[in-house]
Amino acid sequence: MIRIVLFLVLIALAAAGSAWMAEQSGDVVLSWGSIKATTTLPFFMLMLGITVVAAIFVWAMLRGRAERVSGYVIEASRAMAILERSSPEAAAWWHENAPQHVTPKRYLVFHESVCQVIDA
Repeated sequence: MIRIVLFLVLIALAAAGSAWMAEQSGDVVLSWGSIKATTTLPFFMLMLGITVVAAIFVWAMLRGRAERVSGYVIEASRAMAILERSSPEAAAWWHENAPQHVTPKRYLVFHESVCQVIDA
């Protein structure tokens, strides 16, 4: 609940800041040696935001936190329902030790090497 409220507050602040930024008529001048670049404040802030998001993504990739995997995606609650039928102990472990990962609208990815495709 707190996450949702915090998220909504952040969205409201971002919207208010964006509206304020769009109304500003100032310019930003960047100079480096003999090179000079002039742009509007809203465009500069947009480019700065895109640069920050890209830098965060690249940093995550370099640190190994973001990983591209091949596998099968399934909604976590559906996976837990299947697991409860075949192994109630394992399902209980998930609910006890990792409840944040098995809530509705969360997804799990199972690597191709550990899956077997069956006809339903």
